Amino acid sequence: MRFFRQSLTIASKDLRAEIRSKETVNASLSFAIVILLLFSFGFDPSDDQVRALSGGLLWIVFAFAGALVINRSFARDMPNDCLDALLASPLSGAALFFGKTLANFALLLTLEMISLPIFGVFYNVAWTNQFWPLMATVGLATWGLAVVGTTFSALTVNLRLRELMLPMLVYPIMIPCLLAAILLTSDLVAGKPVTNDTFQWFKMLIGFDLIYTALALALVDTVLLG
Repeated sequence: MRFFRQSLTIASKDLRAEIRSKETVNASLSFAIVILLLFSFGFDPSDDQVRALSGGLLWIVFAFAGALVINRSFARDMPNDCLDALLASPLSGAALFFGKTLANFALLLTLEMISLPIFGVFYNVAWTNQFWPLMATVGLATWGLAVVGTTFSALTVNLRLRELMLPMLVYPIMIPCLLAAILLTSDLVAGKPVTNDTFQWFKMLIGFDLIYTALALALVDTVLLG
């Protein structure tokens, strides 16, 4: 219970800081809307090909806009040596990491829930056809992105080129998660029901989340303290 209380404290601190400044959400949301708008110029909204490509288009936007959110995870605490104070506190490294992951997860979900209706309008896609399976897909893939992204955000926080290094490290590891999310999203947006074959991709997302969450929690002290 203490672990979860500490994690929720860190998560609420980061979310309050973001609500006050709004710098990350505003930047990532603006980026997502602009990319969705630019892509829409290249496709005919009435074309069935758009629906076939919808999963890839959507998760490209989520992945790149999400990098803007994740990049600020630990950088937000760098001024005035706040991060050093957190590391020197009785707070465990695992609780610090998990709290920041929860905050990133909440921010990423906010970005995605705002982007989905805009995506539906720009591309004439009825994305609510399989609403709850789609929400499960978004939730599982977003947790994977939050876990992997927060881990590498901690690893690159002291690098001058962290804005460049973070995506280069995160995206290759995210390939299985993004592949499953893209294929599931494309089918669900097209209104196809979940079958035994497509359920295998849900299993991949769940396995990805469990494995990388466990690895991150086990290695976080090494990542943070070196």
